[in-house]
Amino acid sequence: MGNITSTKELTHWNTLEIKNQILELVKGRNVEPLKAKVEFYKNELAPYFTELSRRNPFGKVADQVAIVTGVWMPIWSTIPFQDILPGRIHEQSYQIFHNDGYYANIARYAPGQQSSFWQKFASRLPVYDLMVLQKYSVRDEQWDIKNVGIFQALRNREIPLTINDADEWFTITVESKFKEAAPNIELRQELKLKNMDRNTVKKFEKAYLATSFLEHLYIDNDFRLVKSQREATQRPSYTIAVRRR
Repeated sequence: MGNITSTKELTHWNTLEIKNQILELVKGRNVEPLKAKVEFYKNELAPYFTELSRRNPFGKVADQVAIVTGVWMPIWSTIPFQDILPGRIHEQSYQIFHNDGYYANIARYAPGQQSSFWQKFASRLPVYDLMVLQKYSVRDEQWDIKNVGIFQALRNREIPLTINDADEWFTITVESKFKEAAPNIELRQELKLKNMDRNTVKKFEKAYLATSFLEHLYIDNDFRLVKSQREATQRPSYTIAVRRR
């Protein structure tokens, strides 16, 4: 299949063809700088997103909740928050939705892993596992997202972060810290994150204290196109996620 730039031409493709073409186009491109990914969306991906959005089988947010429950892997994204820390391991990054109204973005960060010079030193260091925890509900026919907290753990880099490990950490955190919490959770204005410089912590705080917007341009049982926005003045971000079991 050749590159398609016209939404009109895409109307003749079936939905599976469009999804497969998107996956092919973004293969290996999630490591690119943010600016390059934003331009790539504008110049290449936008028509595909537009056409799939027109075909969204679950256009009503209330119908999306049951579909989204489970584990997803973001395979391409323009969310700047994800790369505040260096060394994100994309194949160990997960978005997990539970049916109790909580969801988590969990990722492993291994600083130094992308540099051959630093790898021999980095191999002796622990890695960061970072979890951004949020609550979700449906309000006024839209996703209502509330930040709950950011949690971190230092791990042995020789032991990979599996889906089961990430899900267990998510579950234990919710049960131990929020099971008896009041419905209206007040966010702490200052994060207590260890082993990070103050400038990095401030970047996390800015994202953490913002009110998030989330919209599924397209969602089915195995594939999601998500539009998100941290604040009204920020440019929209786009994420492609696929189901993991």
